[in-house]
Amino acid sequence: MLSSDEDANTPGDAEDSMARLTLRIDLDKTHAVGPGKVKLLELIEKTGSISAAGRAMEMSYRRAWLLTDELNHLFREPVVTTKLGGKAGGGAALTIFGRGLVQSYRDMEREAHMSLANYLTALDAAANPNPEQRTLPEPDPSQESGQN
Repeated sequence: MLSSDEDANTPGDAEDSMARLTLRIDLDKTHAVGPGKVKLLELIEKTGSISAAGRAMEMSYRRAWLLTDELNHLFREPVVTTKLGGKAGGGAALTIFGRGLVQSYRDMEREAHMSLANYLTALDAAANPNPEQRTLPEPDPSQESGQN
């Protein structure tokens, strides 16, 4: 499991970097694992609660539960286990497979970022620091079609 400092700063999130690599693994045409689901899993592991993890990501419990349920059905093994509430309280935890999934995702993300760092640096150098202020040049009337 990543430390709380590490899970908040994924590769490519450096403050001075504009270009960022985001990894999404498409398992089929409609199901994927990406940074949002992995962050949810990390927060479930940290908080021991689907509800608390969802709140930390500013999503409803229902949305967090649906994403967790989707992840549990995407693989042959469950990713998250839950226990019902009551006097002892409920809770959720990542399975061994779930912890491995998070670690594998973060390892792939780190490797991809390291492999592509030179390209990201080149994109940073070529990027306009204020893209909102960039305007297209005014068209030259003599270059419009039909006029020569």
